[in-house]
Amino acid sequence: MAKDEADLAANYAGAFDGRLPFGRRPALLLVDLVEAYLQPGSPLYAGIEDAVASAVRVTAAARAAGLPIVFTNVEYQPGGADGGVFYRKVPALKVFEKGSPLGAFPAALAPQDGDVVITKRYASAFFATHLASTLTALGVDTVLVCGTSTSGCIRATALDACQHGFVPFVVRDACGDRHEGPHEANLFDLQAKYAEVVGEAEAVALLSAI
Repeated sequence: MAKDEADLAANYAGAFDGRLPFGRRPALLLVDLVEAYLQPGSPLYAGIEDAVASAVRVTAAARAAGLPIVFTNVEYQPGGADGGVFYRKVPALKVFEKGSPLGAFPAALAPQDGDVVITKRYASAFFATHLASTLTALGVDTVLVCGTSTSGCIRATALDACQHGFVPFVVRDACGDRHEGPHEANLFDLQAKYAEVVGEAEAVALLSAI
């Protein structure tokens, strides 16, 4: 461990080192794994191919375990009036206007019959959507979170999962960002304060044990 990392760990020790148990009724939440982040010509292209491949494997394990699977996407009316301040702050969100092919799910991670699709307009999958009520109705107590971007929609979604009473398990290998710095910083902060951050192997083992 580098000196700066050791200093950081020591600074947080004793205050932010709690652990949350994996629940009895988990669901998989795949956040914004759509073409806008996967196509090199897109202004939101993030180079997260490895994270997508990991998410595919985690999804296969979740399907084998019979878990509820929830996908999120983003869509705005033309002009983005329904996107409010967020749309104005991030001009690249224009790629999510209704009808854009960049809002589509990739073939490798497309919803299947019985999956839930949540369309959102802001960073968190919980904000102004029916996600919390859907998870509650399904009896879910834990959400495994995969997707993009770690510093944006993953962080916002994991925080809101915690605040809505669902234990968030963020799968680090199955989350991506356009730069490693924000990715790692946000995973560190999520683990310290709001969620459990686990690797793909641990996530798959947890699912296989169900």
